[in-house]
Amino acid sequence: MNSLASLTKQTMISCLLCFTMLFPMFVFPQDTDVDTLKFKEFKGKIVDSATGTELVFATLTVMNTNISTITNTEGEFSLKVPVDMSEGNVLINFLGYQSKTLSLNKFQRNGNLIELEPSTIELEEVSLSTPKDAIGLVRKMLKNKGSNYLDVPVKMTAFYRETIKKRRRDASLSEAVAYIYKQPYTSARRDIIQLFKSRKSTNYSRLDTVALKLQGGPFTPLYIDVMKYTDYIFTDELIDNYTFSFDQSTLINDKPVYVVNFRQRENIIDPLFYGKLYIDAESTALTSAVFNLNLENRQLASELLVARKPPRTDVYPTEAAYRVDYRIKDGKWYFGYANVQLAFVVDKKGKLFNSKYYVSSEMAVTDWEVDGTGREVKPRDRLSPTVIISDEAAGFSDPEFWGAYNVIEPEKSIESAINKIQRQLKREEG
Repeated sequence: MNSLASLTKQTMISCLLCFTMLFPMFVFPQDTDVDTLKFKEFKGKIVDSATGTELVFATLTVMNTNISTITNTEGEFSLKVPVDMSEGNVLINFLGYQSKTLSLNKFQRNGNLIELEPSTIELEEVSLSTPKDAIGLVRKMLKNKGSNYLDVPVKMTAFYRETIKKRRRDASLSEAVAYIYKQPYTSARRDIIQLFKSRKSTNYSRLDTVALKLQGGPFTPLYIDVMKYTDYIFTDELIDNYTFSFDQSTLINDKPVYVVNFRQRENIIDPLFYGKLYIDAESTALTSAVFNLNLENRQLASELLVARKPPRTDVYPTEAAYRVDYRIKDGKWYFGYANVQLAFVVDKKGKLFNSKYYVSSEMAVTDWEVDGTGREVKPRDRLSPTVIISDEAAGFSDPEFWGAYNVIEPEKSIESAINKIQRQLKREEG
């Protein structure tokens, strides 16, 4: 493998394929004091004002706090705030739409319908001077990360969800609340993750003779923070292997944003990425990135994403899509949300039909505070970057499991899948 492929091999995601087997389950200790906090919960949906289309991954933030949540794939949200927070405003925003601010007093317990209006602008309308070329803007974006992003260590509270399914059948559903000890963006120190609470519902029998497991757990979406982990995508060596061009500009938080397309050069063989960068016109900070891994070379893409597979089995990815969103407070941007969508085909020799598997991994930061570096977290309490979260968590039996923590509202398909898996496991136990 050449030097470029070796760099790319330090991939932000890897998947582990292995024979079906049940692993010991371990329940991490719970901080009961936090669960006893009283809170108010508001539920609702965010949609396009003209079409009624659900807005997926829209963000709700309680202004002047670090409390936030995000909508699920059906546009639904659940926002929890302390019971003594009677005053305050909630900022709602979504990429390419006008932001909206609503008073907490306007929210009802259920049925809140929030409509956002689309908003686009032409590049020429940006009041600031237009960059001469797209790659120059990207280089400036990377150069300015020290002034644009958090420059102190913070402790983030994050919600993580992971689903694995074979075709349309859900086989594994895992959720966790984790503490991320986020290091300054200019620091070479890696982020630390400490698992607080986790749960799962898994039925490996749905995966036949092969069980697909995601290696990395919460680290999978965390490493999509491309401004912290630029070595995974835009190193000094790798950036010259891409072409960059301007797309139509847009608005994020009612501020003009440049949109830059990027893709690997045609003469580059090794799989790199292609997609869009959303760069704040005033500060040149990356506000969002949506991109995919180039899967044209099936063998090389498989080597990047598949850590292990059974003998006499071909495994190759058919989709590898990534998204990261940043938020801003007091002039500093920080990691807010990341999503990874993967699809694999598993072809066993001697078997007439192949199987297709889908993996979804997402994490949303719901709160944060300035804190130490996390070095006080003992090594045994730190989550390993190679963890398989579905082997660490325990069941879904407690409906009040998350307490006061903000989490991504479960989709109806997830709730249905949990119930189906639980019923099947009960029948098998019987």
